[in-house]
Amino acid sequence: MPADAPRGRQTLLIAAMASFILLGAYQAVLGPALPAYQALFGLDTAAAGWLISTLGIGSFIGIVAMYFGGSHVTPRATLAAMALGAGLLALAPNWLATLAGGVLCGIGYGSIAALFNGRIMAAFGAQGIAMMTLINALYSVGAIATPLVFVAFGSDPKVMFGIIATLGMLIILGAGPTARGTASGAAGRQGYHLHLPILAFGAMASGVEASLVGLSISAMIRAGIAADRAAALLSAFFVAFLLGRLALTVVANRTPPFTAYILAVSTTGLCALGCAVSDPTWFFAPMGASVGLFFPSFFATATRKMGTDARVAPIVLGTCQFGVILMPLLVAHASLPMGDKGFFWLIAGVGGALTLLSLIFYRPMLR
Repeated sequence: MPADAPRGRQTLLIAAMASFILLGAYQAVLGPALPAYQALFGLDTAAAGWLISTLGIGSFIGIVAMYFGGSHVTPRATLAAMALGAGLLALAPNWLATLAGGVLCGIGYGSIAALFNGRIMAAFGAQGIAMMTLINALYSVGAIATPLVFVAFGSDPKVMFGIIATLGMLIILGAGPTARGTASGAAGRQGYHLHLPILAFGAMASGVEASLVGLSISAMIRAGIAADRAAALLSAFFVAFLLGRLALTVVANRTPPFTAYILAVSTTGLCALGCAVSDPTWFFAPMGASVGLFFPSFFATATRKMGTDARVAPIVLGTCQFGVILMPLLVAHASLPMGDKGFFWLIAGVGGALTLLSLIFYRPMLR
């Protein structure tokens, strides 16, 4: 059924909603699981940080696959990669196998994001930005509960990844071949306009988000916050994340997306500065509201600047993976000699730099 038919759009939207809840659950458990894997395999923070980067590495592979053959990919194929990877993470026989499971999950993660974001934008026309923001908001539903569930199950990453693998299989049973032949997937290759500035802004924002989600638990523990309290703060971070995206859903059709981007990076920088000079307990969770605006704001800007060609979504998401892969590694290494609050000082600096640069590019981005 064509995605532009009412029933086709509804089926596409339901599949997207369920899949994005799973994405949120997976990404949110990586950070809390990191100290457990450090203890299990005897790793330091820098070495364990490779698990966070597997999400970006795998996502990049999945996005490249979507670029070349996205019109033939179904949700079942993308979810299968994620379920298999989570199963391997649950078994975790050794560190290399654990990293391989992270890459497999990343492949599913990236292909799910590329498949649904582009096709939802195309299928819903004038409401595309709002619907795309909605499915990305539901990512937070899985992310909010996951850190707390993780603690409830004894902070055992094997249990949590087993649950994620099971949920992935259940979604596969209900997803079917939804989204094959959708407007975005079946569209001809009409060409696109490569826009390097928005790709750079997207890569940096994605790197900041990945660092905050993946490294913040360890950073808060180094700052003197108990592990269970840090997990609760990450859960609150995702509550604010969800509220930020829901608010953007309401105003998406009336606010230039790059304006939302400037608001997001500047507020994130200020909150990170508050964490650095004061107690992260008060400033970390509210930061989620601004971080939640990152992806919808730059993705919508990129789509408007680069066109609606089916390859635009994989290009944008693929470029962002460079930030997801590199920034957590750079931040993890650079923050170690900077003291207990080094992580937050670095994020504050990046947020301030992005604010200045985005103000310089503001007028060209609106054209």
